Amino acid sequence: MNIELDHTIIPSHNQQASAKMLADLLGVPWAPTSQGPFSPVFINEGLTFDFIETTEKFPIFHFCFRVSQQKFDEILGRIKTAGIPFRSSVFGPMDGQINTDYGGNLIYWNEPDGHMWEMLTVSYARQESKNP
Repeated sequence: MNIELDHTIIPSHNQQASAKMLADLLGVPWAPTSQGPFSPVFINEGLTFDFIETTEKFPIFHFCFRVSQQKFDEILGRIKTAGIPFRSSVFGPMDGQINTDYGGNLIYWNEPDGHMWEMLTVSYARQESKNP
């Protein structure tokens, strides 16, 4: 069996709102509660993001979703409809632009707790080798 990430815990100041927002944007199911104190977002058949509520300070996390061009267009449409600002660079201004520098499309946006989401159609981290 390959090593696969099964789930990760994401801290939030409003776990249900954060879980619902991400699930709605990605077009995936979620639940207000599940096993333990979590609000899970079912990213795919093998990965769950478990949001947990806390009043403590926490670090900002960054997660990147690789999707098909069709899914990219669908999710970007939901982001625009929700009025969520997005940008073309990791730390740049909210320019509402799509980055095409890596042979596909990519954008970044933040959710209310500050966590950064990235969505791309071609992985720049896993580029095919140009050497024979």
